[in-house]
Amino acid sequence: MYRKSVIHIKSTLKVMALFAFTLLVFSCKKDSNLTTPKDKEVTAKDILGNPNYLAICYGGYRQNSREVQPTIAELKEDLKILAALNIKVVRTYNVHLAHASNVLKAISELKKEHPKFEMYVMLGAWIDCKNAWTDLEPNHFEESERNEVEINEAVRLASNYSDIVKIIAVGNEAMVKWATSYYVQPSVILKWVNHLQQLKKENKLANDLWITCSDDFASWGGADASYKTQDLEELINAVDYVSMHTYPYHNSHYNPNFWNTPVEEQILSDTEKIDKAMHRSFEFAKMQYHTVKNYVRSINPSKPIHIGETGWSSSSDGFYGSEGSKASDEYKQSLYYNHMREWTNKEGISCFFFEAFDEPWKDSGNPFGSENHFGIFTVDGKAKHVLWNSVDKKVFENLNRSKKTISKTFNGNKEELMKTVLVPPSY
Repeated sequence: MYRKSVIHIKSTLKVMALFAFTLLVFSCKKDSNLTTPKDKEVTAKDILGNPNYLAICYGGYRQNSREVQPTIAELKEDLKILAALNIKVVRTYNVHLAHASNVLKAISELKKEHPKFEMYVMLGAWIDCKNAWTDLEPNHFEESERNEVEINEAVRLASNYSDIVKIIAVGNEAMVKWATSYYVQPSVILKWVNHLQQLKKENKLANDLWITCSDDFASWGGADASYKTQDLEELINAVDYVSMHTYPYHNSHYNPNFWNTPVEEQILSDTEKIDKAMHRSFEFAKMQYHTVKNYVRSINPSKPIHIGETGWSSSSDGFYGSEGSKASDEYKQSLYYNHMREWTNKEGISCFFFEAFDEPWKDSGNPFGSENHFGIFTVDGKAKHVLWNSVDKKVFENLNRSKKTISKTFNGNKEELMKTVLVPPSY
């Protein structure tokens, strides 16, 4: 009886062990099919279009000149603030200044100090035409000799920080013809995109590094036919994805039909008029995105399309201020930001919102110029209206910028904020 019981127990244990092993194998197989980016090295393909990897444009300049470069300690302050907002991808614009390499050093240090810290970079390589930014006439049919230097430095940084740099953008608004000081022909961008793609094939750059050009919606075939050239078609096929820009904010001056308050809305309250205008602005951005998408997909149906830049300035004493389109204030910026984040997250579109912090160097001679005020934080680290709820939730607890805690603009007084909010002009 005892012997039979022991045999029975052993047999039962074997069955249980076999069952447990089967479950373990099935579980491992199941998990391997559901591998998340955290289980492997994250690539651009994992990041772009993934709402868990929010993106933003970032310049850490705190003074009114780029000759004063932010320190690595200052960059680390900023990156921790952005990480608290679940932003995991930052976009830089050039590599000829120390800022880009220092951002990479700062991220690398943070990863060593905090093993769970996660941040990636879309590295910009600035592209110019011949004679750009000189007293000579820009030659838009030849490129600057410095372009090669810029590309080579981008390659060096992408190679040295392959765990951080996941995207290289060849040029920023470098093909759009209103960039009269420096724009180039699509053939120049195509040349350097092909060069980088060849380096990937030669294993001199990571094969999963994505190459793009970040440019205005018009440059990607979203406007008049003059942009729709054979070189542009080849470029669309050459890039790993299309990075397009859309700015209803600027169009509130240059193309205001969508912006101005129509007759049928003039009976509404001021707040309702503003909300309607901001919804139309959001629809305007969507329209530009879909215009580009339709053209790009007519050439390459599988080409991904993301938003490399869009934003809304909170201040202006020029075209977008009280004497102009009346577009500039924190309330409108907040509405636009939330509209764009909600839509792009839902649709699987990466949106590099412009931008993280105000940068006073951009219009250094005019402190109230709109270019200085696109940040969702002020230069001294105050959270603009779009982030007031984040302050309330203590998202930025124990974080500082320039030794100041992150507090709300207007001391969080909504009534004071709304006094600065102007109603768009009427037809």
